[in-house]
Amino acid sequence: MDARHRDVLVAVIREYVDSTEPVGSRVLARRHFPNLSAATLRNVMADLEEMGYLVQPHTSAGRVPTDKAYRFYVESFPPPSSKGVRPGDTLPPRPSGIDGFMERTSTHLSTATKLTGLLLAPPLQQTTLARVDLIPLEDDRALAVLVTDAGWVTARAVTLDPTLGADEVRAIGRELNRRYRGRTVRDVVDMEAEPSDPLDTLHIRARAVTEQIVAVLRDRTLYVSGAINMLDHPEFLNLETTRELLRTFEQKERLADLMTELAAGEGVNVTIGEENPVAEMRECTMITSTYLYRDQVIGILGVVGPRRLPYPEVISIVNETARHVTDALSRVRQDLYLPS
Repeated sequence: MDARHRDVLVAVIREYVDSTEPVGSRVLARRHFPNLSAATLRNVMADLEEMGYLVQPHTSAGRVPTDKAYRFYVESFPPPSSKGVRPGDTLPPRPSGIDGFMERTSTHLSTATKLTGLLLAPPLQQTTLARVDLIPLEDDRALAVLVTDAGWVTARAVTLDPTLGADEVRAIGRELNRRYRGRTVRDVVDMEAEPSDPLDTLHIRARAVTEQIVAVLRDRTLYVSGAINMLDHPEFLNLETTRELLRTFEQKERLADLMTELAAGEGVNVTIGEENPVAEMRECTMITSTYLYRDQVIGILGVVGPRRLPYPEVISIVNETARHVTDALSRVRQDLYLPS
C-alpha cells in the first residue's frame, strides 16, 4: 500500500470512529485532504474497497472500515503513552482488600474507556497458600478460609462429619494449616495422593476436607463492569444482537475461557470482529492484556467494545492498567493476616 492509500485509509478509520457515519469523499476532502479533489479520493477509496479495507454499506452511502482495515490500523500505530489512567496508587494493606482492588480495576477499565471492563483473577492454584483456617458453622458445615501469598482471601463452606464438635473442627483446621501452609495446589494434590496412616484419625478427617479445598483453589473469578455501556454504541441498537451479547457476559465461565484462549503470552492482544471464535462476539473487539505476579502470568484484564474504537487510546489504557496491577501485586505485604 502506498502512502496516499495509507493516509486515506487512516483518515477514513478516524473519521468513522469519531462520527459513526459512513465516510464520503467530500468529507475527506474538506476535513483531511484540501489539496485533493473529491474525484481523486473516490478513486483511492474504490481501490481500498477492492483491497478489502473498506466496504460501502449502501450504494449512495460513504464507506466504512472492515476488520482488515482495523487490523492494519492496530498494527501500524503504536499506542500513545497513557499517563493518569491508573486505577489507584496503592493496595489496601490487608489481603481482604485485593478482591476489592480487582473489582475496582475492572470498573476503572469500564469508566476510562466507556466500554465493558473485564478482569479475570487467577485461580488460587497458581499461588502459594499462606494460611488455612477452618471455622465451625452449624450442623455438618464449616467455613474454610484460604489466604494466599499474593494476598487473596477466599472463604467457602465445606461439609464435615456431623458428629464432630467445634473443638475437633478447629483441630482439623490447625492440621490443614500445618500441612498446607507454604504449599501450592499441586503440592497439596501430590501430598494427598500418598498413603495415609489409618491410625492417624486427625489426618484422615483433614483429608476429607482436602478435595473440597482443592476445588476452591481451582475456581476462577471474572469481574465484569459496565456491560450497559454497550447500549451507548449505535452498533448495538439491534435488540437481538445486544441481548445475545449481554447473555454472553453473564456466562462468565465461557467468557473466562475465551479470555484465556485469546491471551497468548505476555502483553496486549487485540481480537477484532470475525477473528473472535465466539459467534455472539463477532460484532465486537476484545482488547486484553496479561498481568504478572513474581514474573509469572497469573491473570488477564481488558475491555470489550464495538469494532469501531479509538484503538491506540484504548490499547494504551489496557496496557497501563495491566502494568499497574502487576506493580501493585508485587508490593503486597507478605505478613498476611485474616481481617478482624
